[in-house]
Amino acid sequence: MLFSPISKNGQQKLLKSSVLVIGVGALGTSILDQLVRIGIGEITIVDRDYVELSNLQRQTLFTEEDVENVKPKAIAAKERLRNINSSIKINAYVDHVSNDNVKKYIQDIDLIFDGTDNFQTRYLLNDVAFKYNIPFAYGGVVSSRGMFALFIPNKTPCLRCFTKDNYQSGETCDTVGVIYPAVNVVTSLQVTEAIKYLTGNEDILTYQLTSFDMWDGTLTNIKFTKPDPQCKTCQLKTYPSLNEKESFEETVLCGRNTIQLQHHDHFNLQEWQKRFSKIAEVFMTPFLLKVKLEEDIAFVLFPNGRLLIQGTEDPTKARSLYDRYIGS
Repeated sequence: MLFSPISKNGQQKLLKSSVLVIGVGALGTSILDQLVRIGIGEITIVDRDYVELSNLQRQTLFTEEDVENVKPKAIAAKERLRNINSSIKINAYVDHVSNDNVKKYIQDIDLIFDGTDNFQTRYLLNDVAFKYNIPFAYGGVVSSRGMFALFIPNKTPCLRCFTKDNYQSGETCDTVGVIYPAVNVVTSLQVTEAIKYLTGNEDILTYQLTSFDMWDGTLTNIKFTKPDPQCKTCQLKTYPSLNEKESFEETVLCGRNTIQLQHHDHFNLQEWQKRFSKIAEVFMTPFLLKVKLEEDIAFVLFPNGRLLIQGTEDPTKARSLYDRYIGS
């Protein structure tokens, strides 16, 4: 309240605000930690995953006890956040956000935060934000690189204007790592822009896409221009992620403790062999690539884009493993 651009009036606006955070990984936990401390009145959390030991390097709301108890991230986060600020309302849901259920999570929401780790979900959030006129604070981080923008329906272009659906890099935190300072920079930018918007300081918003590399010290700001006239989301308003069948098709292979996924058009086996050989035991033939990732988990990739995840019949776990090791 002593910070004049916010003041007592702005703090009251934050207390009356309701935000949605999708994904409680590195980005999500950092976003949530900041939101409860600045006094956002109501926060809704959605995440499908549970806490694992490797998360603790960058997902700061969790502890080794959460790992031992195999606690869902949404629940563990809510418990920790209530110990930080018990005066606000926190809703937590253990769920996979899809075009079938996303609408129920955006009711009476003032702003959506991206805490996800894959572009399939980001496009879905982008579409629902622009269809229902809700600002979308996008953020992404991997290795030492980060990216951020606040997209506001009817005032700025949207995420799809920038990416043009060309987002498949194959790099994830589980394959190339991530340093936590990069996470903090992205989320600090996300939350700062959100504070400006929620307190009525829209005149000082940056209206740009920011990307940076913490390791080599580079920073690039791309000022918003006019939206892409062919954008399916903010201009043509067809909202493909909301209206099309989800591209992530899964099949449980009976009696094999395996789930089959069909998402990519194809896999370049030689390329993926190079990537996985840095972190796992790999075996390749002209027909497939087998990757032993963990003691009981293996991937089998086929050139036509088919993927077998061996060692589980849980679709939620399969989706999580896919996002961790394959990416969008």
